[in-house]
Amino acid sequence: MPTPHAPSSAATMKAAKADKELLFKGVTCALIGLVILLAPYIARSGSVRELMAQATVVGWFALVLGIAFGVQYGLRRARAARNAP
Repeated sequence: MPTPHAPSSAATMKAAKADKELLFKGVTCALIGLVILLAPYIARSGSVRELMAQATVVGWFALVLGIAFGVQYGLRRARAARNAP
């Protein structure tokens, strides 16, 4: 019989899945932000370059959001490692 303080395997698996999803969201948002921020320097067409230059706020937002998700993932992993028996 499990002790009241020990998490069940179902709860552990659910937390691990949530952590993986958080990491995926963080990497995806950061990559989208980087693509948007770097596109004006890589684009060959002037109209595409101008369009992507106008979207820098969106690029910075996506990059910061991705980094925030990554930090939250790291904090969750550190907390889980500290609480592990």
